[in-house]
Amino acid sequence: MHSPGAAVKRTDSQFSELDEGNDRKFVVALARGLDVLRAFTPGEWLLGNNEIAERTGLPKTTISRLTYTLTKLGYLTHVERLGKYSLAPAALSIGYSTLANLRIRQVARKQMQEFANYAGASVALGSRDRMHLIYIEHCRSKSDGLLRLNLGSRIPIGTTAMGRALVAALPEDERDWLMGHIKRHAAENWNEVKAGIEKAIRDLAERGFTTSFGEWEKDVYAVGVPLIPPDESGVYAFNCGANVYQTSREKLEGEIGPRLVNLAKNIEAALSGG
Repeated sequence: MHSPGAAVKRTDSQFSELDEGNDRKFVVALARGLDVLRAFTPGEWLLGNNEIAERTGLPKTTISRLTYTLTKLGYLTHVERLGKYSLAPAALSIGYSTLANLRIRQVARKQMQEFANYAGASVALGSRDRMHLIYIEHCRSKSDGLLRLNLGSRIPIGTTAMGRALVAALPEDERDWLMGHIKRHAAENWNEVKAGIEKAIRDLAERGFTTSFGEWEKDVYAVGVPLIPPDESGVYAFNCGANVYQTSREKLEGEIGPRLVNLAKNIEAALSGG
């Protein structure tokens, strides 16, 4: 597995925040339209213009024009009875095409499910989506209690084991850049979030995995491990988590964490053709 700080190809989708004022090639209207689509989540598939405006920070008049245009293009469906919008098949096809063509997901799926069954927990593979991680694959055991999370779920980057693993694996300059954005989003919680990430950096160097014990949600314990594919196409991370009543810190740190490190190494080898 690549060591923390290994060089990573920088891609706009993974490492750029919107910077409308300094980039003449940046198409603001396109970015805002995509922000509207991003406002929808697996648990909230019906949104009105007011809700979208609140989530995107854009004026309601702008949102009205964007939702009208996206509906005309087939990316949104207008539910007239409720006065709200939902994602339409054209938008869904983009996401499903992306998932279908992610080789890391295809390679990891079987081993992730076997690991989930062994651990009696949930195992996920995620990639960064601004200040969150988005699940691009998710496997659970029959005894897993984290049923609210699924494919497409988004979790915060600064307080979760998966997010911390990804941050800790970045080269120092990339990490510093991202930490600046995390600081702004964390606001008054920054000192606590920073301490958790700094511990994760040490843990990754010493043990190969990171932890989160109730720091995201008080009833969730988890460990995380990063993975940088051999082609350096991005940074991904795995987590294995369970309800606090189903596992213990000792088991996660002494057994699950080291095994998750091996899982990531095995998947990296498979991606390399080894």
